[in-house]
Amino acid sequence: MHTGPARSVGTPLTALALVVAVFALVLGGAGAAFAHAGLSGSDPADGAVLKAAPQYVTLTFTESVSFSEDSLRVLSPQNERVNPRPARHVDGKDNTARVELSGKLPQGTYTVAWRVVSADGHPISGAFVFSNGKPSETAAVVATGSPDDTAVGRLYGVFRYVAYSGLALLVGAAAFVLVCWPAAATVRPVRRLLVLGWVALTASTVALLLLRGPYETAGQLTSAFDPAQLGRTLTGRPGGALVVRLVLLAAAAVSLRWLARRTADGTGLGARLRWVGALFASALAVTWAAAEHASAGIQVALAVPVAVLHLLAMGVWLGGLITLLLLLRRRGSGGQEIPASAIGRFSALAFNAVAVLVATGVYQSWRQVGSWEALSTTAYGKTLLVKIAAVVLVLCAASFSRRWTARLGHEASPATATATAALVPAVSAPERVRVAQGVGAPTPAAGQEPGGAAEAPAGDGPGDTAEAPLSEADAYRRGLRRMVTAEAVLGVVVLVVTTVLTGTQPSRAAGERVAVASAAEPQAQVVTVPFDMGTANHQGTVQITLTPGRVGENTVEAVVYTPDGGLATVPELRLSLTQDALGIGPLDAKLKNLKGYWAAYDLRLPMPGVWTLNITVRTTDIDQVTVRDTVRITSLPG
Repeated sequence: MHTGPARSVGTPLTALALVVAVFALVLGGAGAAFAHAGLSGSDPADGAVLKAAPQYVTLTFTESVSFSEDSLRVLSPQNERVNPRPARHVDGKDNTARVELSGKLPQGTYTVAWRVVSADGHPISGAFVFSNGKPSETAAVVATGSPDDTAVGRLYGVFRYVAYSGLALLVGAAAFVLVCWPAAATVRPVRRLLVLGWVALTASTVALLLLRGPYETAGQLTSAFDPAQLGRTLTGRPGGALVVRLVLLAAAAVSLRWLARRTADGTGLGARLRWVGALFASALAVTWAAAEHASAGIQVALAVPVAVLHLLAMGVWLGGLITLLLLLRRRGSGGQEIPASAIGRFSALAFNAVAVLVATGVYQSWRQVGSWEALSTTAYGKTLLVKIAAVVLVLCAASFSRRWTARLGHEASPATATATAALVPAVSAPERVRVAQGVGAPTPAAGQEPGGAAEAPAGDGPGDTAEAPLSEADAYRRGLRRMVTAEAVLGVVVLVVTTVLTGTQPSRAAGERVAVASAAEPQAQVVTVPFDMGTANHQGTVQITLTPGRVGENTVEAVVYTPDGGLATVPELRLSLTQDALGIGPLDAKLKNLKGYWAAYDLRLPMPGVWTLNITVRTTDIDQVTVRDTVRITSLPG
């Protein structure tokens, strides 16, 4: 054991390095967030060709949405806006958006560009086209990238991760002080950790509040200080949650100063103060749960409190680990060492926190994923598998940490008795208690105590300065410190993945979106028929596409290809359909030449079943060929 003065480790630098590592790992996981709702239907439908101009454009989403004045824009072929008024909900349905169009619309293709905010606070956007009378070229240009793949979106994502990190540091350090070791409030690194968590959470909340407006509307970064836009943000649910969070943080600043004075005066922390701290932390967590995944979807009344418990358990466990690691690395000669009893209390607290994390995580996984298949087929499911693997590693590291804690606790009791018996003649009572209970640094040798004689190790002569081997308590302390470090690093990984999950579309919502979209989108029937082009070894093909290929009105498009796969121009193309089993037909499709392809948009088929296509292709002014094939027409869904 070292017989010289105890070395002083730069605890401020250690704290800074740990916090920098947390933020570096968290920010390193920043990525584009995925959409959280989807467009399930529209009227007019995407690609529809209408006989008459519509009066409204209506969008339907998979969950409730909110929007601003420019959320829905309908652009003419000349890129002029033709919806004079902003969007509104249809008949009070929160998952719809409708705009009224101008009175008279010229023929051509119109572009609908939309950007709305889903129920969990994330913007989604898209665009589609419809034609009035006949399709045409359009000059309308809309953004096609992800709503988060912008400067404002990326910056907003970074501050979201900083906010999660600040919550973990603040809640974890406060829980360690209130539950495990109240005297830690007087330790400078712990106090700095509390302040750093508060500053990170407060600064990120202010930034999120300012960026919320341009994040929702795809505005410029400079518009963050627009009073009108900030006013709209404050009236929305995400903005309101951020304002409540700032109020709670202001109250926390006053509470932290009062707590510092109370511990400095030697006043103990009662159970009432612990309950107040728990309520305050819960209120902070609600500002996340009420504005993200838990607030949308199924079982909201149960999902919100479960999300609150999940966040609190994450903060208590990860923030407490970082606090414990700082105290284990603290070896100043004049500082108070963390007792083994405090380590034992945190071990029990961390075990309960991890148990809550696992239980709430299982429920959230079931709620958001919905099926085993979605674990491997959706982005949310794959990210969740990464989190599960990280949690398994955390549980392994935590089991080793608990073993080292138990060994350290068992070693502390006999060491206390031995040290007390040896030091009674030479050391005053207060110093004897400190040496006996300290587990955060090597136990001083007898020769270092005033009035005591130093015992030389066996085989050493006078003046030999060789260090004695570490005691079992020191070895246990170092082993615990290593495992706590590993557990903290893995905890940061779990925090990163958790934050990414909050920005990823839940698998259940994605599945519902695909199912609804599949039911809403028309299914086309495509038939390719070869025909003789009238010259030796020249056989072309004609491709007939019927959309949706069901009973009722259908769109027909026909394209003629040359033998080498190029487009062929023919003087005439006719199509008729018959159903021999029922004696229906022939029904003339009345194809029109649209300069490159032939089409008809009002072919009505009255009955389901197998229909025969009679295709007549005129290859020259005097030559023509007729070919036949069949297509199955289905009945209307439902």
